[in-house]
Amino acid sequence: MVSSVQKIRSLEETRHLRQQLKNEGKQVVFTNGCFDILHPGHTRYLSSARDLGDFLLVAVNSDRSVAHIKGPKRPIVAEQTRAEVLAALACVDGVLIFDQPDPLRIIQSLVPDVLVKGGDWAEEEIIGADVVQKNGGKVIRIPFVEGFSTTQLIQTIVKRYG
Repeated sequence: MVSSVQKIRSLEETRHLRQQLKNEGKQVVFTNGCFDILHPGHTRYLSSARDLGDFLLVAVNSDRSVAHIKGPKRPIVAEQTRAEVLAALACVDGVLIFDQPDPLRIIQSLVPDVLVKGGDWAEEEIIGADVVQKNGGKVIRIPFVEGFSTTQLIQTIVKRYG
């Protein structure tokens, strides 16, 4: 069994693994996000994504990337810690940290069989959808889980303890 830390790979290592999985006829599912404070919305989403193929790869925004997207007070949890927590989930087969504001370069490099985003993303806004579909893959939106939000968790913590 692969340890959770061994599931965290560089883009080059992931590219090699992707080719190996493709040669074996396995379906690679790809998703990405900040995953700043992991909550049931994330875990339900990732579990559903894993059910769509043989290998779930999660690309995690770097600290710099999260700050660019969410603002200077984020992330709360450092990138290596977020990657390790995700990698510890049984439904996650691989984790990759990326430094760009969006995952297009990674999607172009790996060309996953299935690209997954949350239902809160409009289909036309899903970055890399055209790349995946052009290569015969699928783009799937998983319904958003109401009641769970990292932003809400942070607001609750600040309200109670801030």
